[in-house]
Amino acid sequence: MAKFIMIGENIHCIAPSIRKAMDERDEGPILERAKKQLDAGATYLDFNIGPKRKGSEGLMSWGIKLLQSHFDNVPIALDTADIDEIESGIKVYNRSKGKPIVNSADAGERKKYIDVAAANEAIVIALCSKEGVASDNDEREACCLEMLEHGMGLGLDAQDIWFDPCFVVIKGMQEKQKEVLGFIRWLAEQGFASSGGLSNVSNGMPKELRPIVNSHMIAMSIAAGLTSAIVNPCEEALNKAIKTSDIIMNNSLYADSFLEL
Repeated sequence: MAKFIMIGENIHCIAPSIRKAMDERDEGPILERAKKQLDAGATYLDFNIGPKRKGSEGLMSWGIKLLQSHFDNVPIALDTADIDEIESGIKVYNRSKGKPIVNSADAGERKKYIDVAAANEAIVIALCSKEGVASDNDEREACCLEMLEHGMGLGLDAQDIWFDPCFVVIKGMQEKQKEVLGFIRWLAEQGFASSGGLSNVSNGMPKELRPIVNSHMIAMSIAAGLTSAIVNPCEEALNKAIKTSDIIMNNSLYADSFLEL
C-alpha cells in the first residue's frame, strides 16, 4: 500500500500575510499555517518564497530550520525560482522524515533544477512542458522522457522524479481536462511517480465552487494513477475525497473512522 501524498500548498508568498511574515521573518503566521496543514494530514509542506527579490537572501534556509525545528523534521518541498535559495535550503535540511523536494523543473530553462536534485539526492517535481503548457500528450510524453533521460544520466533514481502532468484551468480549457487525466494514466502505466498543483483546475471560479471541483478532480486523478499533489489539505471536501480514494484504491486499510485518521 502506498498512500496518496498530500503536499500542503498554504505557505506561499502570494498570500499577503505570508509574504509580510517572510519579509519580516515573523514566525507566527507561518507556524500557524503549517500546523493546520499537518493536523489535516499533509505529508509534506511546500515552502514557496517565489522569485528572487530584494531581502529574500537566506529565506529558504530560515524557513526550513523554522518548520523542521517546530514539527519534528517535517519533510518540505523547496519552492522558488531562485536556485541559489534551493541549494542553501538543502544544506540545512534534515532528511530523517523524508528527502527534500525541489519544486520544480521542466524540460526547458528549468532543467537545471534536475541537476540540483541529482547533486543533492533530492526528489524533483518535473513539469512535463518546455515553454508554457504542452499542446498535447505527445508533447508531454516527449518532455517527460527527455527529463527522465537527463536525470538518470546524472544518477538520479527514476522514482525521485515526480512528473507533473500540468493541471490546467477548467475555465477556458475545459476540453483539456480528459487529456490531462489520460496523461496521468500513461505515467502510471510506466510506473512513474507523479505530482502537480491540483488547485489550478478551479482557478477563477467562485469560491463556493472550488472545493467541489477540486475534490472531484483529485478523486478522478487518483483513480487514474496520480501519486501525490500540491493541495490545500484544510479544504474539507478535498481532504475527504483523498482519504476515501485511498480506501477505494486499496492504498489504506478501511476503518469506520478513516476520515478522522
